[in-house]
Amino acid sequence: MKVGLLTREYPPDVYGGAGVHVEFLARGLRSLVDVEVHCWGTNTGTGTGTAQDDGVLRHRPDPALDRANDALRAFSVDLSMAAALEGCDLAHSHTWYAHLAGHFGKLLYGIPHIMTAHSLEPLRPWKAEQLGGGYALSGWAERTAIESADAVVAVSHGMRADILRSYPALDPARVRVVHNGIDTSLYRPDPATDVLRRTGIDRQRPYALFVGRITRQKGVPHLLRAARHLDPATQLVLCAGAPDTPEIEREFRELVDELRRTRDGVHWIPEMLPRPDVVQLLTHAAVFVCPSVYEPLGIVNLEAMACGTPVVASAVGGIPEVVEDGGTGLLVPYDETGPGAFEAGLADGINRLTGDRRTATRMGGAGRERAVREFGWDAVARRTAEVYEEILKSG
Repeated sequence: MKVGLLTREYPPDVYGGAGVHVEFLARGLRSLVDVEVHCWGTNTGTGTGTAQDDGVLRHRPDPALDRANDALRAFSVDLSMAAALEGCDLAHSHTWYAHLAGHFGKLLYGIPHIMTAHSLEPLRPWKAEQLGGGYALSGWAERTAIESADAVVAVSHGMRADILRSYPALDPARVRVVHNGIDTSLYRPDPATDVLRRTGIDRQRPYALFVGRITRQKGVPHLLRAARHLDPATQLVLCAGAPDTPEIEREFRELVDELRRTRDGVHWIPEMLPRPDVVQLLTHAAVFVCPSVYEPLGIVNLEAMACGTPVVASAVGGIPEVVEDGGTGLLVPYDETGPGAFEAGLADGINRLTGDRRTATRMGGAGRERAVREFGWDAVARRTAEVYEEILKSG
């Protein structure tokens, strides 16, 4: 079968978990099906995609919409992708940026549309800060696609429950769970320390690490407030960039500046680091921290676990399906009505693990074993291909 894989993010332009998912899913699927990747890119001068040698077609927004709302620009890419799906047997879209392309391909060519939900627009109201009125359009695009898709893939059981709660018109029988995966040959402990030296991290002191975008969803302001209560010997390393809005970037900077006035060892790395650099930072962290207020699965927790690092994470969405509380890390309950308790819980979890290296080492080893055993991309690709075959046979 020939599958059109539709996504906004694809190497080298990957900034979030959905992009990581598509990158490795495409790699795993290539031995099972004929995969043609359609993604955003700037290598063409028009709004249409151009085939590349590696089976990737890159599409850019219509130049006439350069000054338009981001949602409209995304829809112009969807039109380009849909036009290029001719000859595919099935379309598989990822995130609202590409879901309409799959929906249009279904209508235009009569092919099945499968969509993977990495997050849900109704559960991310803060996106209105970034998209303005475009948030109403992104929500409409997601609802249109999800309610008419032949199958919906949820990346966790928690995500499946969220999908059915957010879209009650959707037939539960059409929603499958296929967890995110991790390449444990790429994400594995790295004993080198050159990245630590280059970024000024003190190797003699433990550090807590955050890796993620500066967005409401990732909860990094909660972590910065929690850091006021960390052991003075603990450093905080923030690999944080790509702010959603100037307002949240300003809030982030103010909290970092405030923290630096009261303690040393606060390292902010705003640029997107190469994967090997991130792996090294993950390896040497005393603890990885995921303070997300909404997270369908949290692939970054798998990355930390694969590097042998214990995790302190919020107990939201699909995170408890990845991080075993007391086994591979510590889970902290989150309640939006009580942020202070959540922040205190984060600080307590970090202090417990930085203060008890034996427990942290045990949890890190268990995390590596769990990542290898349960979340390999080969299994994810096989399960996804099975969904393809099931849908094609039923059609």
